[in-house]
Amino acid sequence: MGSQITNDVAALGAMQMFLEEYCAAGVEALLFDSSGKIQSLALDMHELIEFNHELAMLVLESPTKYLALFNKACIAVQRALKRTTTEGVATPGYCAVNEEAQVRVSHMPNHPSLLRTRIPGSEDTGRLLSISGTVIRTGLVKMMETHRVYSCTKCRGTFSVDAEIEQYNYIPKPTRCLVPGADYCNSTSFVAAGAEAAEEMQRCVDYQEIKIQEQVGRLALGTIPRAIVVVLERDLVDQAKSGDPITVTGTVMRRWRPVVIGERPDISVIVRANSVHVHSDQATQVAITDELRTEFCSFWAEHARQPMHARDIIVASMCPQVYGLFYVKLAVMLVLISGVAHCDASGLRVRGEAHMLLVGDPGTAKSQFLKYAAKLVPRSVLTTGIGSTSAGLTVTAVRDGPEWQLEAGALVLADRGLCCIDEFGSIREAEKSTILEAMEQQSISVAKAGIVCKLNARCTVLAAMNPKGKYDVQSSLAINTALSTPLLSRFDLVLVLLDSHDEQWDSRVASFLLADPNTDGPTKDGFSGDNAEHDKETDHVPAAAAAADFNDSDIWPFDKVQAYIAYVKSTFQPQSTPASEQVLTRYYQLQRQRDTLNAARTTIRLLESLIRLAQAHARLMFRDKVILQDAIIAVVLMETTMLSASILGSTDALHTTFPEDSDLFYAELQDLVLQRLDLAHLTDSQI
Repeated sequence: MGSQITNDVAALGAMQMFLEEYCAAGVEALLFDSSGKIQSLALDMHELIEFNHELAMLVLESPTKYLALFNKACIAVQRALKRTTTEGVATPGYCAVNEEAQVRVSHMPNHPSLLRTRIPGSEDTGRLLSISGTVIRTGLVKMMETHRVYSCTKCRGTFSVDAEIEQYNYIPKPTRCLVPGADYCNSTSFVAAGAEAAEEMQRCVDYQEIKIQEQVGRLALGTIPRAIVVVLERDLVDQAKSGDPITVTGTVMRRWRPVVIGERPDISVIVRANSVHVHSDQATQVAITDELRTEFCSFWAEHARQPMHARDIIVASMCPQVYGLFYVKLAVMLVLISGVAHCDASGLRVRGEAHMLLVGDPGTAKSQFLKYAAKLVPRSVLTTGIGSTSAGLTVTAVRDGPEWQLEAGALVLADRGLCCIDEFGSIREAEKSTILEAMEQQSISVAKAGIVCKLNARCTVLAAMNPKGKYDVQSSLAINTALSTPLLSRFDLVLVLLDSHDEQWDSRVASFLLADPNTDGPTKDGFSGDNAEHDKETDHVPAAAAAADFNDSDIWPFDKVQAYIAYVKSTFQPQSTPASEQVLTRYYQLQRQRDTLNAARTTIRLLESLIRLAQAHARLMFRDKVILQDAIIAVVLMETTMLSASILGSTDALHTTFPEDSDLFYAELQDLVLQRLDLAHLTDSQI
């Protein structure tokens, strides 16, 4: 479609035809915008390719030249529309041509040469690319002089000299007269032309530099992520903050400092942004197809009579290389799904992200859970407490030339994702206090180097640590972990994994580790003595699932579990029911009364944690209502953290396997919990 492009005039005409046909609504919005908020016109690259493939290729190969022509075409179309609108109208409404309007390219073709997850190199210079990454540094917004007007002292004419982006916006002094039509003037004497203040402002635009880094989750193991500077101009400034995942469409350029004799020239590759898109939803980073949605729905329809068995299939798919640890796997799954954030009319926000701390002896698979969870969540940061500083966890002030810039730390980079901190107990005491605000208020306030701001840190914290010495069951959690009460109360779950000697358990774990991966794993025939009787309960232990009744075919693959978590988080917003509220409130009241060694846990945050866990379980169960079943599971999980204050008796979170009959096991748990809470009148009819 469209005529052949032979010169700039033909290209300009084709651009005007395209804008009139495909972008008429956007042009009208520019023309009749009296607020001044609309400064750009969105251009869909797919529509341009459909309209004129040759013109689209010219824009992709020579964006600096042809995007400037598109800006001129946009102004011409506005003027033409204004003439047709105001003709014959006595008192037209607001209608003004926006001379500074910019055309912004979006929806680049899905091709590896155009959509990049890796930082481009010098071979891509001069091309229009779309690059995805995470903002790690944002600079101050400054004014950039786009051009400077000079007056010739000989012919008295005026002309302008544009700033050179390639030389850090340097405006060179002209060497000869550039006045149009004054070819005979050979003057080399010029002075800056005087102008009114308003005209001077029109020569300046907003300017900001940010640095984006490759997303760690998309890199191969052992690859060090690279970073590149992105130049933002006009209405693009201040769109992205540190920690935001963004996609930048722009022109790849080289940039260098003025050459100095005797010094090696410093040349770097930058991206001059044409459009910026900030990704706010985690689900957009995971491919969820219609086939997967149908598969999820049919899975729950097939298991409608055995919902807890269906849930355990999904939970068993979490970290399948670890044997048993039923409660730990369930807890990690619920923490990754998390609850629903609540924001009232006054703007007060209650976080929906859950936090979890694993306290256990060496060799209890704590780090394995952290690494697996970091792989499951598309946006995650995995760090260790040894050597982590407060600046490394929150935000760092970096001096870049004469200015200071903020560089995001682990918690900011994990915004809307997961931050895993291993060896949490090794963090120095002064550094632990810096993450208190990030865990509860989900933000980080900064006052460094004259920069005062607040950054988002809406992330789930999954931490692991060893107890301080040998864990003493008679002492409180704060003493065993050497963590302060304010920090402990911010964790929704604190699971204690004590590696006590159990002959049957040790034998089963050893058989699981030594099993041939090509077989179904050790069966009860592989044990002798007391173990044989114990294994009649579990029948056999498949190597892939580490559970009793799950075969390799039942276990979901990694990509399916990842897509399921992202899908339920973006689809379901569970609302509580009276029965669930009654159970959670009663349990909270009982814990406040029985408080002995858990003062750090039995605060009002305990009730908020119960609500988040119940909402997460409702999401895991593929529904948008928090029923009695979800509240019971939240109470049972919380019981594993209470130890001495438990109303169900002590629960060893480490030595737990998947139940043989999940639904029968839950029914027994429900009766026991309701009996201990004096709520036996709540029956299955209220589920």
